Amino acid sequence: MATLKEILIAPIAEEEAAIPNNKITVVGVGQVGMACAISILGKSLADELALVDVLEDKLKGEMMDLYHRSLFIQMPKIVADKDYSVTANSTIVVVTAGVRQQEGESCLNLVQRNVNVFKFIIPHIVKYSPNCIIIVVSNPVDILTYVTWKLSGLCKQRAIGSGCNLDSARFHYFMAEKLGIHPSSYHGWIWGGHGDSSVAVWSGMNVAGVSLQELNPEIGTDNESENWKEVCKMVVESAYEVIKLKRYTNWAIGVSVADLIESMLKNLSRIYSVSTMVKGMYGIEKSLPVSSVYPEAQGVPV
Repeated sequence: MATLKEILIAPIAEEEAAIPNNKITVVGVGQVGMACAISILGKSLADELALVDVLEDKLKGEMMDLYHRSLFIQMPKIVADKDYSVTANSTIVVVTAGVRQQEGESCLNLVQRNVNVFKFIIPHIVKYSPNCIIIVVSNPVDILTYVTWKLSGLCKQRAIGSGCNLDSARFHYFMAEKLGIHPSSYHGWIWGGHGDSSVAVWSGMNVAGVSLQELNPEIGTDNESENWKEVCKMVVESAYEVIKLKRYTNWAIGVSVADLIESMLKNLSRIYSVSTMVKGMYGIEKSLPVSSVYPEAQGVPV
C-alpha cells in the first residue's frame, strides 16, 4: 500500500546529491557561534549551514532549535556533528571555538590555551574544505588569525580575522551618540589590534564629507576641551562592561561577521578593518600591523 507521501508527491526525476554553492560552517556553538549562525540565516547567505562542536548534546539541541524556526526563514540545509567531515565543501568557515574571555581578563591571556585548540581545529577544516576562506572570531583574534594562516597552509587572503570590525562599529555608535546622528552617517575607523591595542584614526573621521579634524584640529588629543579622546576608551571598556554584565559578548559580533560574509559572497567591495597578513602590501615590508582596511578574499577586494 502506498504511503501518504507517495500518494501526495510523485517524483519526476531521481534526486541527486548536489554540492552546495554557498556552504558556511560555524565551528563552536557557544553564544558567539550561535549568534553568527542566526545572523547568517537571517541574511539568507547559505544554502547549507554546518555546525561543529565537541559537545554533542549542545550541538544536537542547537540544530533542532534552528530547524524549529524553519517556517519563518528561507531555510537552508542544516547539518551538525562533532566530526569535521560534516564541514566538507564549505565556502566559508567561521571559527568561534576556544576558551572564553573572563571578566577582567585581557585577550592576550587567552593566547596559549586557544593556540592549542586551533592546532586541532584548523588542519581538520582544511582537510575537508581546502578551498575555503577561514574567518577567525576567537580571541585574541589577531594572533589566532596569524596562527590559522600558518597552520592551514592557505594563502594569506584566505585566513582573515574579525579584527577591528566590531571595534569600528562600537566607535561609530559612541561617536554618533555624542554627535546626535545615526551611526551610518558617521565615518571613521578603528585600526590596530582588536581590543586594548586598538587605535582611532582621527584624521579620517567625517560626517557627510566634513572632516572633524578640520573643524577641531585638536580632536582626539589631550589638548582639546570636549574630551573626544574618551570615546576611544569607551570602545575598549564597553566590551569589558558587557562581559561583566552578561559574562560574554555575542550579538554584535554575530551581525558583524554575517555582514563581512555577505560582502565576500556578493562581491560588494565594502571596506572593513580586519585581521590579515599585510607584509608586502602598500610598501609594508618590516612592520606588520595586524589589521588592514583593504583585505582580499578569492583575489577580490572586500
